Amino acid sequence: MSRIAYVNGRYVPKVEAVVHIEDRGYQFADAVYEVWALFDGKLADPRGHFARLERSLGELRIDLPMSQRALTAVLKETVRRNRIREGLVYLQVSRGVATRDHAFPSPAVPPAVVITVSRVDRAASEARAAKGVAVVTTPETRWGRCDIKTVGLLPNALAKQKAREVGAVEAWFVDDLGLVTEGASSNAWIVDGDGVLRTRDTNANILRGVTRLSLLDLAREAGLKVEERPFTPQEALDAREAFITGAGTLVLPVVKVDGKPVGDGAPGPVAARLRRLYIERAKATAV
Repeated sequence: MSRIAYVNGRYVPKVEAVVHIEDRGYQFADAVYEVWALFDGKLADPRGHFARLERSLGELRIDLPMSQRALTAVLKETVRRNRIREGLVYLQVSRGVATRDHAFPSPAVPPAVVITVSRVDRAASEARAAKGVAVVTTPETRWGRCDIKTVGLLPNALAKQKAREVGAVEAWFVDDLGLVTEGASSNAWIVDGDGVLRTRDTNANILRGVTRLSLLDLAREAGLKVEERPFTPQEALDAREAFITGAGTLVLPVVKVDGKPVGDGAPGPVAARLRRLYIERAKATAV
């Protein structure tokens, strides 16, 4: 658990870390966030996460709170103070603190920044990947701008709770056409019966996953046929393999969907290979 948090220019014990009750992230979910995987104390996929952060802030018309160089230094210092080598780094930037009013504050107020760090047990993560996990499906109920990484995650939280109550790790949202969009906190993939690696295209209502983007490059470099094309839950069950990706999960095999086995019900070789390749690249390019 994070012992030190960064809150609006100060490093403070996490138990003392607070934000104002009129922070617009708290009042309106008027905030964005990013999560970096941490390998040996370094931030994985730095370029992708910073690019997505700047895009999300731009879409909400929130100013970048500091330069990328300065923010990198603050992120690293928060990691150093927590003495965590393997874990996750969470950053949240809200529009700031202002008297409660739906419209943006005028004049503008400084963005509010919070950073925390949590530890990940890599051995336990590898054991889970070797075993595979279950997912459940749930109707797509989210807003039409899931491409922005906002903190408005109530539908995602409800989906995660649905999954937890039946012993699953993740929930896959399914749209009105019966197609999987993505997971509550991950992107969804299958290796179909023809051996084609498939994941939903970003023109759909999905987050532009940084791990997803890296994996697309790795898969193509590895000679795999890749298509950004949707699939149904039944196609996932009929697939050779299924898996999810994200900063927290990396590449995690899915062996059950709605209680039914995917393929032969065991993690497959493609997911295992891509997980290894992703971790190798993430470690080599981390900063």
